[in-house]
Amino acid sequence: MATASTFEELKCWQKGRELVTLVYSLTSAGQIAQDFGVRDQARRAALSVMNNIAEGFARESNKEFLRFLDISHASCVEVKSMTYVLEDLQYLSALDIQNIRTKTDEIKGLIRGLMKYLRSNLEH
Repeated sequence: MATASTFEELKCWQKGRELVTLVYSLTSAGQIAQDFGVRDQARRAALSVMNNIAEGFARESNKEFLRFLDISHASCVEVKSMTYVLEDLQYLSALDIQNIRTKTDEIKGLIRGLMKYLRSNLEH
């Protein structure tokens, strides 16, 4: 496993938690709050980022952890994709959209770094 003893210590999980808070707060008011399908999909994707990191950490092997990190990474891409829907429907400001995109890119980088670390330990 990674050198962290709990999933809460992982920077990617911490940033995932921030993403969930950001997405939930930005989708709680205005037109998006009434568009349950779009709102809920964005929220589920953000939750998936955070929760797959935690679930993977609890697995018994780095190989399993990598599988869940891959899912989390894909969920980051889904959140970012949802920002284009939010942008096209004019549900959020350009600044809010950019904040979500920046956060997802940051998390993707952290996840990729952790995956690289775990893969290097599989090879030894």
